[in-house]
Amino acid sequence: MRVRVLGSAAGGGFPQWNCHCETCEAAREGVRARPRTQSSLAIRGREGPWFLVNASPDARQQLEALTARQVDGVRAAPIAGVLLTDAEIDHTAGLLLLRESAAPVRVFGDEGVERALRDGYPVLAMLERYCGVEWQRLERERSRPLEGSSLTVEPFDVGGDAPRYLSGSGVELGASGFVFRDRSGGGVVTYAPGLARLDDGVLTRLQTSDLVLVDGTFWRDDELPRLGISVRSAGDMGHVPLSGPGGTLEALARLERPRKVLVHINNTNPILLEDSDEREAVLHAGVEVAYDGLEIEL
Repeated sequence: MRVRVLGSAAGGGFPQWNCHCETCEAAREGVRARPRTQSSLAIRGREGPWFLVNASPDARQQLEALTARQVDGVRAAPIAGVLLTDAEIDHTAGLLLLRESAAPVRVFGDEGVERALRDGYPVLAMLERYCGVEWQRLERERSRPLEGSSLTVEPFDVGGDAPRYLSGSGVELGASGFVFRDRSGGGVVTYAPGLARLDDGVLTRLQTSDLVLVDGTFWRDDELPRLGISVRSAGDMGHVPLSGPGGTLEALARLERPRKVLVHINNTNPILLEDSDEREAVLHAGVEVAYDGLEIEL
């Protein structure tokens, strides 16, 4: 199995276009921090094509890295489908960039995600007017094979709230994590870019994986309020913070089996500064900080 981190930043990317926090300024200066595009993953089994996990607004440049040098025909897609962990704009806006596809785009997600992308933010209806959409429904706690590939995917609940564009609609919609298994080459990968809780079900999946790519959005629960950016905490936004008792870093440090990598890192998170105490604490816990282009083979 091969995994490539196409984008390792949270929504808005890094640096964010209107942010002048310490980390964003460091990225602009080209010292202490490297820029990153918005969260997205590519994965393929020992047999079969690449699949895209979440379609970020940066999908065009991200997919360039997957384009085969020799293809059949003038237009050939580098991916066989898109799997969606949720219906957030920064994970779905890139679907519209796939409208030039020569065939309907295969999109995988649960019933709530489909409803949100038809009624609240009608990306699917728009895409259907161009190349078409072939919706593939996923069910939590049920593993299913990805057609044409040796991979299977099993979604599981990681909590969280519905996207803000659904506020007031009464729709209840959380995020999913995905467990990928390769029936041919072996290997188990768990991907959870949004993580609102660390219950026994989540921790068991992480512990029994060979590789985990986990939500590293915020260092502190009050990270945004401290900077005067927002009154919302990490918990309010559906993310367990990395630091402190009960934080993600504490939980990851206890896991012995998997290789552990942080993804979906917000532009305000000091772990993006390569010389920061927070980055050192992550490394000391045996955890890596993802960057765009990181590729891992199991």
